[in-house]
Amino acid sequence: MKCPYCSSFNNKVVDSRLSKEGTLIRRRRECEACLRRFTTYEKVEEIHPVVIKKDGRREPFSREKIAEGILRACQKRPISVDSIEEFIDSLEQSFQESGRKEIATTEIGERVMAKLHEWDDVAYVRFASVYRQFKDPNDFVLELQELLESRKKKEIKNKKK
Repeated sequence: MKCPYCSSFNNKVVDSRLSKEGTLIRRRRECEACLRRFTTYEKVEEIHPVVIKKDGRREPFSREKIAEGILRACQKRPISVDSIEEFIDSLEQSFQESGRKEIATTEIGERVMAKLHEWDDVAYVRFASVYRQFKDPNDFVLELQELLESRKKKEIKNKKK
């Protein structure tokens, strides 16, 4: 490991700790040349699946793209960044655990929309308008009607309990 202060490669590990989630190892190091300390993090390298786009193109899985879309939909909504990060972590982990080498963007989009529908109707409609490529106001109206119908069904189900 290269010292960030003097660029020497001679250093020793002074302390190692596992993160709360158990996914990272934090290491305190001391440079033997300049005697300054610095922190490094070790993480298992994950092999992500390839994403199949709607037009058939393939590109690497990008957590950042998913986060960007969700954050844009949730802008000025009462959804915490921590909740978004936790969801993206679980989404990424489920793809890792599935062992599949390819995942369609439709699957990713549907799972994101399901979570947004659970969290916030406005964020859901924002995301759906981009994801489903609404062309005119009628597309919004249809989506809102479906949203209102599902909300009514939930209310009826909750009253029966």
